Amino acid sequence: MIIETFPVGLLSCNCTILGDETTGEAIVIDPGDDPGAILERLEKRGLKAKQIVCTHTHIDHVGGIYDLQQRSGTPASIHKADLFLFEKLDVQAQWIGLPVPKRGLIDSFVNDGDAVACRGIEMGVLHTPGHTPGSATFHLAGDRNILFTGDTLFMQSIGRTDLWGGSRQDIITSIQKKLMTFDDDTLVIAGHGQSTTIGHERRYNPFLK
Repeated sequence: MIIETFPVGLLSCNCTILGDETTGEAIVIDPGDDPGAILERLEKRGLKAKQIVCTHTHIDHVGGIYDLQQRSGTPASIHKADLFLFEKLDVQAQWIGLPVPKRGLIDSFVNDGDAVACRGIEMGVLHTPGHTPGSATFHLAGDRNILFTGDTLFMQSIGRTDLWGGSRQDIITSIQKKLMTFDDDTLVIAGHGQSTTIGHERRYNPFLK
């Protein structure tokens, strides 16, 4: 399996491409910006995006959906509780002084316990509200579990909860009850910055003490 994570946009959101070498199909997680760079990486790997999924709908994680869909026709999914944020990309852009991106189409909603899949790849969905009401974590099982946590859990930190719909109580509950149930060696690919493990966060994350 191909797993390629790279920063996109002014806020350096971590976008991830998950690809299956045999089928040539891929899932794109959090295309916040730079759709041309995302497509270039897909083409270089001989992959075609079959699904776009977003850990939440802040502008830096969803801003590239429209252009990616225009060029590849790929359907996109979010958790329904974040739809109101997706519909307010203009307001989000004003908050941080970014140009307003064109809003892509949300084709379906993911729910806790669902699976997101293309041929050769399947991820589980965990609803992990707190950073936003519809924040989701995607779980890729294999020889080593991988969690794509978006802005819920970072290395020795957690996501902001002072934005629209955020809740400190909810994010701590999500992390403790959903994420900390995984083994210590589970890899955490966060929405920004470097990766970590569940074990590292269990021991050193000051927000979880």
